[in-house]
Amino acid sequence: MNHPCLSCGACCAHFRVAFHWSETESFLGGSVPAELTEKLDPHRVAMRGTQARQPRCVALRGRVGEVVHCDIYARRPSPCAALAPAWEHGEPSPQCDRARAAHGLPPLTPDTWIDPDGETPLPRSA
Repeated sequence: MNHPCLSCGACCAHFRVAFHWSETESFLGGSVPAELTEKLDPHRVAMRGTQARQPRCVALRGRVGEVVHCDIYARRPSPCAALAPAWEHGEPSPQCDRARAAHGLPPLTPDTWIDPDGETPLPRSA
């Protein structure tokens, strides 16, 4: 069984992803590609596409609810890294539930994270 987020992507196509501009500056330790962002105000940028009427991050590839991946997963901004899928670490995530519902996907449950062949938690990957 694949990691549930590899078939979701709902959060990437539902929320504005805003963060401090320093995350785009390598000399400050940032790693988010600046060309994938747009300026919000003097202190913040947003991932391109996430401010649209129907948001979709420019780094999201694939079809939401089917097979998806993030082109910059290892370099994603802090809001993306901080948003854990519901029940992945044993806790609910109202943000995850809202994004999934907006795309007609059922909420994740604690059972989502159990490998049906071995009753063990699924490995985290994306």
